[in-house]
Amino acid sequence: MNEQLKRRATLRITCPDRKGIVATIAEFLYRNNANILHSDQHQDAEYKLFVMRIEFELDQFQISPEEFPAAFAKIAQPFQMDWRISYSYSPYRMAILVSKQDHCLADLLYRHRCGELRCEIPLIIGNHPDAEDLVRYNGIPFHCIPVENGSCSSKREVEKKQMNLLRDHQVDLIVLARYMQILSPEFVRAFPSQIINIHHSFLPAFVGPRPYHRAFDRGVKLIGATSHYVTEVLDDGPIIDQDVIRVSHRDTVEQLVEKGKDMERVVLSRAVRWHLDGRIVVYGNKTVIFD
Repeated sequence: MNEQLKRRATLRITCPDRKGIVATIAEFLYRNNANILHSDQHQDAEYKLFVMRIEFELDQFQISPEEFPAAFAKIAQPFQMDWRISYSYSPYRMAILVSKQDHCLADLLYRHRCGELRCEIPLIIGNHPDAEDLVRYNGIPFHCIPVENGSCSSKREVEKKQMNLLRDHQVDLIVLARYMQILSPEFVRAFPSQIINIHHSFLPAFVGPRPYHRAFDRGVKLIGATSHYVTEVLDDGPIIDQDVIRVSHRDTVEQLVEKGKDMERVVLSRAVRWHLDGRIVVYGNKTVIFD
């Protein structure tokens, strides 16, 4: 059977590093008739943490999703495990926020339509109407909620409407596909490690707006793109993926922007796919990405 079609679970674990963790988890799964498909681990010597991702088949597994938390707690508590389990038959519900530029949005929609991104997209929200035709062509509801420039009260009302929509549609992943608004701390706290942004710079260089213009002014020889989880500190969240491309003195600002757009598409889609596949573990301000 194709592995992608198997009913499977992905268990991700973070806990203080000590002996016996792998053996205990493996014995628990073996005792309950799980068939392990993939297993990987990482020890962070600085944080003294153990990080693990284990994927197993569910066809003969003897513990239901409802029973799993109580059953696994018996081994998780002694090891002080912070853990999360996800199931292949219960895909993420992903919302996309977009402004005027739609190159990242178009790429995500294409990859979703082709089956590369295994998720549901119940809605897309824009603060401009520019992307509406593209979104509706893909059969997805589009909600335009404009933000009045310079008005804090307007922005609070916009975020309130957005959060109500996201909760009504039971969204558990939000992707900022070049959504050119800074989210409030209240919004970010409502979705911890559930908001992925694409920044058109190789962070931590050129934080904030117009990074290509600042890169041009500095005469850089490499430009980059960074996907990261959104935190309350602007462009400072745990980094998921990055890439760079070489540029020269002959490139104009417009050419830097065009070259950067290609990287933005790829870097964002990789980050989203890794999140959907349960390959990311976040701790502190770092991520572990399991192959």
